[in-house]
Amino acid sequence: MTAPAPTPSLAAPAPEPAASPSAALTPVNGAPRLTHAQVGMLREIEVQDEYGQRRSIHIPAERPLTVFVDKRELVTLMTLGAAPELLVLGYLRNQRLIADVTEVASITVDWEVNAAAVRTHHGIADLESLTAQRVVTTGCGQGTVYGSVMSQVGAVKLPTAAEARIRQSTLQTLLETMRQQDSIHRKAGSVHGCALFQGGEMLYFVEDVGRHNAIDTIAGWMDLHGVQGGDKIFYTTGRLTSEMVMKAALMGVPIIVSRNGVTHMGHELASQLGLTLFGRAANKHFLCYCGFERFDAEPLPPSPTMRVVA
Repeated sequence: MTAPAPTPSLAAPAPEPAASPSAALTPVNGAPRLTHAQVGMLREIEVQDEYGQRRSIHIPAERPLTVFVDKRELVTLMTLGAAPELLVLGYLRNQRLIADVTEVASITVDWEVNAAAVRTHHGIADLESLTAQRVVTTGCGQGTVYGSVMSQVGAVKLPTAAEARIRQSTLQTLLETMRQQDSIHRKAGSVHGCALFQGGEMLYFVEDVGRHNAIDTIAGWMDLHGVQGGDKIFYTTGRLTSEMVMKAALMGVPIIVSRNGVTHMGHELASQLGLTLFGRAANKHFLCYCGFERFDAEPLPPSPTMRVVA
């Protein structure tokens, strides 16, 4: 299938949907040129509630984005479109279809045809064989991991427990930051949010209809700006499946925090790789599932026992 001819002009700056001032970084030398394809992420509809009242609400504007690599169709991603160029870049990196962002010359997104055209400098060798074996994951019905990625997870080397740690007070600062974060989820629900932290400071935040898209977008942002993951913390509102753990590990991030829970395969993979997983984390509550050696606990005092008088 031939890629449609995208219309937007190319520009060097990458889109940054929600980030702290410290995240305004310069792309690495040789970074691809990216469009800044704006698109509405909410749609207003009329609903009727349990009282028979009609009112207007907003819902997320999910849309397809078909990715073409050097005019060959690769995949269609269902996305909110917060930062589509970074999503595509992160997808290519997390699927290990490219080894470095400098292999990509440009990524052009055109929402008129719902397509992203990726142009590489020298092509992707053995693209068909690399993408032949696919594992459909739990990524909200849309997750796919190519078989070649699974074989590379064992080679991941993360910082030691002495080099990468988290204090309980830092974790609680992170959770409070996320509690206060303005978000599409707050307005419309039905999306997942992911964020990258350095200590208690949020560097980048993005939402998408699937948590796998959100983590790929963060991976794209990190690679575009040459941000290393060894001293970072990854946060997600979604559950920690093997796919999410694997992608965080490939990004070099040793500590993962989720508002949701952890699956058995996610826990096994994290334990094998030496990651620290926090789940069911909200307000001051959390569970540390594995990687206790990275965690400096500062236990809360026990709640006073209530005496019930008959």
